Amino acid sequence: MGKGGMSRGGGAEGQKDDEEEENMAAWLLGINTLKIQPFKLPTLGPGDVRVRMKAVGICGSDVHYLKTLRCADFVVKEPMVIGHECAGVIEEVGSEVKSLVPGDRVALEPGISCWRCYHCKEGRYNLCPDMKFFATPPVHGSLANQVVHPADLCFKLPENVSLEEGAMCEPLSVGVHACRRANIGNETNVLIMGAGPIGLVTLLAARAFGAPRIVIVDVDDNRLSVAKEVGADETIKVSTSIQDVSKDVERILKTMGGVRVDVTFDCAGFNKTISTALSATRSGGRVCIVGMGHHEVTVPLTPAAAREVDLIGVFRYKNTWPLCLEFLSSGKIDVKPLITHRFGFSQQEVEEAFETSARGGSAIKVMFNL
Repeated sequence: MGKGGMSRGGGAEGQKDDEEEENMAAWLLGINTLKIQPFKLPTLGPGDVRVRMKAVGICGSDVHYLKTLRCADFVVKEPMVIGHECAGVIEEVGSEVKSLVPGDRVALEPGISCWRCYHCKEGRYNLCPDMKFFATPPVHGSLANQVVHPADLCFKLPENVSLEEGAMCEPLSVGVHACRRANIGNETNVLIMGAGPIGLVTLLAARAFGAPRIVIVDVDDNRLSVAKEVGADETIKVSTSIQDVSKDVERILKTMGGVRVDVTFDCAGFNKTISTALSATRSGGRVCIVGMGHHEVTVPLTPAAAREVDLIGVFRYKNTWPLCLEFLSSGKIDVKPLITHRFGFSQQEVEEAFETSARGGSAIKVMFNL
């Protein structure tokens, strides 16, 4: 057992009936401590569905919670079921659900907003201050045999889209939302800082949105090779040293082949990557901050402001699942090459899967098949 442990709580306590007893979930109990144990489901509401999970991916935020019990300002203070990238099969529907029936395969959008606040009414529900999001404390996640979720956040999969691809709609949604925020089109040349999972789905989305030239930058050869495989026009390996920003910008502009950088997506969120992005982007262009590697950064904003480089923030996504499923169904986007490791749902495999994801290296997306 790891340090920083917490007492068992929530669905892990009390007398269980047979159905609840068989519903197991991966609980985060402390630093580096995951345990599969019973998870009591909430009562099925009239607008809810009960879903048997089939595919759940591991996100970087899940690893942060496992290693530190926190991600950004979110802190795990009591036992929590982990996981939020997911797809499954409908087992039961509430009395008012008309759009889904048992047996339907669905991808789940993990955030439940209030629909009453200013942001929700404006349509930007991803900014809702009362968002209840899978595996964002204190809300339980979806790495479980079954979960209960609102039917309107469960999207039926086209016949030619697999459950694993359905689970990949969640990370892909980040890339789609970023491309919408940055107005990517067929005249937008793109630079991407970071070839991790989010950088790669942003690459796929930018190509689907019509970007004619996409160059991606990273420190890791393996991830750059994957980026090339899934459609990057050029890749550039850089160092982690902040001293190399000007040299890296020079290499980037040379690699662009005389084509200006209209939009840069920073999918890492470090001092160096944001500084490089601001310097490499053309005057009047846009830098879109997708990654949040550092909570605070020191970057050359004044020179960028003098060139009217717009800085855009991205937080999660909104109204992206239908478009993601259309991209996957039509073949405009293929996320299958990003799924590099697969595990079952046993205690040993859950531990091994998270260790694999945390190591990085050849692991891009680690997927559970339940």
